Parts: sequence; C-alpha cells; structure tokens
Amino acid sequence: MTHMVENVSRRGVLKGAGIIGGLVLTAPLVSKGLMAAIKKASGQLEASNYLSISEDGTVNIYIHRVEMGQGSRTGLPQIIADELDADWSRINFVAAFGDQKFGDQNTDGSTSIRKFYDTFRHAGAAARMMLEQAAAEKWGVSADQVMAKEHRIHNKATGKSADYSEFVAAAAELPVPDATKVSYKAKADRRYIGKSVRNIYMKDFVTGSSQFGQDVRREGMLYAVAKRPPVVGGKLTGYNKEAAMAVKGVVDVVELPVFEKPIMFKPLGGLAVLATNTYAAKKGLEAAAPEFEAGDNGGYDTAEYEKILWQAIDGEDVNHLKRGDVDTALANAVTVVEADYFVPHLHHAPMEPPAATAEWQGDTLRMWVCCQDPQSVQDTVAPYVGLKPVQIHVEATLLGGAFGRKSKPDFAAEAAILAKHAGKPVKMVWTREDDMQHSYYHTISAQRVKGALDVDGRVTAWKHKTAFPSIFEIFDPRTEGPVAMEMGLGLLDIPFETPNLQVDAGKARGHVRIGWMRSVTNIQHAFALGSFVDELAHAGGKRTDDMWLELIGSDRMIDPAKDGADYSNYGETLDRHPVDTARLKAVLKKAVEMSGYGKEMPKGHGLGISVHRSFVTYVANVVEVVVGDDGRLSVPRAWVAADCGLAVNPDRVKAQMEGAVVFGTSIALHGEITAKDGRIEQSNFDGYPVCRIEESPHVEVAILETTGVPGGVGEPGVPPVAPAITNAIFAATGNRIRRLPIGHQMTA
Repeated sequence: MTHMVENVSRRGVLKGAGIIGGLVLTAPLVSKGLMAAIKKASGQLEASNYLSISEDGTVNIYIHRVEMGQGSRTGLPQIIADELDADWSRINFVAAFGDQKFGDQNTDGSTSIRKFYDTFRHAGAAARMMLEQAAAEKWGVSADQVMAKEHRIHNKATGKSADYSEFVAAAAELPVPDATKVSYKAKADRRYIGKSVRNIYMKDFVTGSSQFGQDVRREGMLYAVAKRPPVVGGKLTGYNKEAAMAVKGVVDVVELPVFEKPIMFKPLGGLAVLATNTYAAKKGLEAAAPEFEAGDNGGYDTAEYEKILWQAIDGEDVNHLKRGDVDTALANAVTVVEADYFVPHLHHAPMEPPAATAEWQGDTLRMWVCCQDPQSVQDTVAPYVGLKPVQIHVEATLLGGAFGRKSKPDFAAEAAILAKHAGKPVKMVWTREDDMQHSYYHTISAQRVKGALDVDGRVTAWKHKTAFPSIFEIFDPRTEGPVAMEMGLGLLDIPFETPNLQVDAGKARGHVRIGWMRSVTNIQHAFALGSFVDELAHAGGKRTDDMWLELIGSDRMIDPAKDGADYSNYGETLDRHPVDTARLKAVLKKAVEMSGYGKEMPKGHGLGISVHRSFVTYVANVVEVVVGDDGRLSVPRAWVAADCGLAVNPDRVKAQMEGAVVFGTSIALHGEITAKDGRIEQSNFDGYPVCRIEESPHVEVAILETTGVPGGVGEPGVPPVAPAITNAIFAATGNRIRRLPIGHQMTA
C-alpha cells in the first residue's frame, strides 16, 4: 500500500485551530484507502487536521469519531501517541466537529479502530521521524544517532536529551520522510498500543461533569417536545392550539413538516410545542390533544405479519450462495433435521433518549447533538432549513448509549426546524416513550434451516433460508427483502466445509422504520446458525463443540465468492481480514477450556455454546443457565473468548464483550417490539424490559491475539449470546427454544 505523505504550511492551519505555531500533520481519513496524507497547503487546510504539535510541545489530537462508551476517543489517540512516543499527560484531546474534511465520521459498524489504525499510526510515526531529523540536524549527528522517547529526543552518543518543544519549529520546515522509509515501533517497545489506558472521559463520568445531548443548555433556550404520527406515514389531522397556549410556559405550537418517502432519516411530522421548560412543553402537548390519520401502514400487525414471513419462506427463493447439490443430498440423507427460527422487532433502548439543540447565529446554524455521525446530521438537516451542509456546525456530544439509533438524526432535523421558526435556541427532547414508539427498529425475521446427516452423524448438506424486511427499504422503497450486504452479515460466510451448502432469501416488505442495531442482521442469523448446530449435534449423538469443529473442518481461508456469493466482508478486503477458520476454532476451544463445557452439570443446570464471526472478529460464547422446578430461568455465568486481532486497548475490548453479553441476554430473555393497527404497543421499560443487575451474568473474557491488524469490537460480542442461552436451556431441560424472546416460553 502506498501512502502519500508531505508537510503542511503550519501557521495558517494552527491559527485557524486556535494553536499558534507548530507542526501540523493532516490526512483525508478516508477509510477505503487507509491512507495517511500530510499535504502541503498555503495558509489553508486541504485535508482533515487530526494531529498537530504546538511549539510548547503539546500534542493536539483531533478525534473524528464519537464517544458512546466504546472508547474510540481513547483508542485512536493511543495509536498516534504510541508511534509519536508522546507523554500522555501532554496530549490535548479535541473532539472534531462535523466536516467532510475529516472523511468518514460515522461511528458505526465497529469501524473506528479497524478502519483508522493505519492512518493514525502513520501520522504518529511521521511526526516522530521529523522531530528526530530536526534534532539530528541541530546536534550535527546522523539521524540514526537520535531517538524519540517519552516526549524527548535522545542523543545516543552523548546521552543528551531535550524536550520535543525544542525541535517543533525546525521539524515543521522539513519535508516529510518518504512513505517507504517511515519506520514503526516494534511491538515490544509500545507504550500505549495494546495497553489498558483509562478512558479520557472517566473523571467527567464519575464526577458528573460530562456533557451529553440531554445536558446542553444555551442562553434563552426553549424546550420542545412533539407528538408524531403513531403509524409511519400517518398525518396530523387536528389539534387544539388554544388549549396548549393556555398552559403556563408554553410559547408556541408548531406543525412539523409532513413526512414523505423515502424514509431515510427524515422526521416523521406531527405537532411540536415550544416552552420555557420541558414540563410545560409536555403539558401543552397533552392539552393540544393532536389527532392523526394512520395512512398506508395502519393495518400492520406483527402477529399477522409473521404469517406473511413464513409464506415468504415457503415461496420463491432468491439464491445468494450455492455449493454442490443440497436438494439431492437431503433426499439421500440417512437423517434430515429441520427447524424454524423467529426473531421479532427489537429496540436499541439506549440509556439516554435522543436529544438535539439548535441555535442560529446569523446564517450559520450551530447544533449540539447526541449523534453517531455529525456529517449525517448536516446532510439531513440542510434541506429543511435552506442551508448547505457546510453551513451547519455540528458538535457531537457524549452519547448515553446509542447502539445504532443515534446514527439516524431525524430528531436533529426537528430541533433545527423549530429553532429557525422560533428565532431562539431550541432543544428537542425525546422522552423514553417517544423513542420506544417512533424509533428505527431491528427487523423482524423468519428462518428455516435443513440439515442432512449420514450414517456417522456427519453433516452432508446445509440449506438455509431467511426472510425479513430490509434496512435498505428506508433508502429505496422498491427494496423487497434482504440485500446481499445484509445476507453477508452471518450467512454468506458460513464457515462450514460441508460439500453441499445453500443460502436463500425470501421477499418481504417493511411497515415500520427498519434500522441497524448493534450487530445488525447477525442477531437473527447467528441465532439460527448457533441453535441449529446444537440441534444437529443432538441428532448425531455428538457434543456441540465437536459438531462445530467437524462442520468448520480444515484450517483455511474462505472466499464466499467461490460459491457465488456477493460478499462485502464488512467493508474490508479478504487479504487484510480473511475469513479464517483456524481463528474461529481457536476461540471455540478457548471458550470450552475456560468454561469446562461438556462437564456434568447439576439438575436444572445447563451449559450452551455458540461461536460467530462478525465485523471481522471471532467470538465464542459459553453460557450457564439454571432452570428451577417452576420454570424460572437465571443466567449466572458466561464465558467469552474473542479474537479481534490487535486489541489496541484490552480493557475496552473486555468491557465491550461484557456489555455485549448483557445486551445479548436482554435480547434473548425479553426483547420484543410488537405492532397493532400500525402502532408500536410498547412505550417504556415496563413493556420492553432490559436486563437488570440480578439478571446479568458474571462474565469472564479471554482475548486472543492472532494478528497485528485490529478488527471490530463494539458489535461482535452480541450474536453468539442468544443461541448459547437457548442451547443451555436445552441442555438443562430438553426444552428447545426456537423463537425469541425466551420470556414466557419457560413457564408456559
């Protein structure tokens, strides 16, 4: 890979950034190329500025990804700081605002570290070498006689050393070293990469001084709440403005723009009330008593829609992968095993509901949004307020959870519209009920899996069909069922060496807003895969871990394209992030070792196991369940073995895996969004529970490192959890769970 590297005219850039004098390193930060570029400019920044060193030696790192608990605003600086050999206490961490010059800012898809590791590493290494060269010239020695270490340049011959600040001005005038000559630190010399560095916001978190979207305050600010059509595509038909205006504190009542397809990230329409405080706004909205017509989706009933999904499973096949002759193998099998699996709509349920504040300053709009992608905010808001995206300054606040919901900034557009109308700063506040009933939901899905066993219990064929409304329907209403990218999340890279393998999809249309949620369609695909392997093992008289190893087969790299699949590999090349069966088997074996899977368990206790590759990371999960005589279920312990390649911050990796187990357990035990007459029936945690402390298992995590390239971390821990739990229930009781949530199925 070639990396274009050159210097930048520093003074104009630093002046604009509020830093006078110093060395500036910039890069386009385009994830596709993973290129670090330090471009020459004349008093103007032509690419995103993510690293500068002030003349006093302060290192300024501009972090273009948001912080929602996953630690990206700590991990990315670790990479630069390590290659720069900087003193962590002398780093100024700057959260970058929304701007196309920063490249892709969407903190989604577990991409922050894996997509920008090379970019940030190049930046730190180039800066270090330039400082070393400046010192060598000042001291009159060759470059190999100096070494950067702990924010100082050391003269190997004399033992003399000086702070980075002594060389910043001279280094800024030097040409950047040729890309092929940029050297990187040896693994043994790393100070930050691979180390557990405390989150840079930790003090703010524990002292309560951090600012989340719901915390933003502006002088003279009004508060807004809204009532949106309860059915997607519905319209406002009437309301009592006079009654709302009579409520003390209410300033105005405003009709929001009528919603039109495509859905995208547009606001849903409805009625907003502006007031001097949130309570008054809510009371005013109650008094207004808005009424709506349902529209085309008014007949949506999830119980009835499930029947449509099974009709799609029985209907036309849209083939996505085919190896051998599955139908013939099934016809000639000694034993055929078949099972149907169902996963309902799910909700992200972040701790902090959406919030956005908008303030007009002349022709410029400033916004503070708990968003995962400030650029998406700019693009979404601009058409509603008559601005170009570059005229909207977006600061991404800290996020109190997100899980994919806050990458969809419909709520930000509402804030901007209302601020323009009011001529004052406006904070749009979504309540828990708003988010529960007007969100983007994980899709509803049905799957059928068939397996053929020979006389020795070996699997000779695997046939898998899935049907669900596609996420892409929100962008293109013509979309009718799963697209290749969604099929590639867990199905097109099935790691089995069985000679006959077929993956199909059935057609389906959506009636609510479908959106990505933590691990996306891996949720349902891993549930069916992990469950069915357990079923095949039982039918074949084998342990489930042995069946997994038998199915995976030899150590090899898998290319789904060889079986006709259009496989996107989470946006990565197979050269950089191969589908490696050896790594999958390694985490499986480690999880077995950690948990003692296969040992005798007391009555009512069971161990379940599953393994899955997602976001180019490999995770195996073993879960222990206890089922009482009354059918009551508890999940006391879980073991996770994860191979995410290079773990830049192992503590964050461990935390993400622990959180993923709790998230996945919530999905398995409780997660279900239902609709009746087009309306979402759940409105708060009483109807959509998440795991409480007493339900959350004790989690042990082992991190395996088999490559020097980082993989994803935020999402891969979720998919194997649900099948591990349901498999454990079968081990404990003989009761097979094939639909989520488990809920009442234990006591029915």
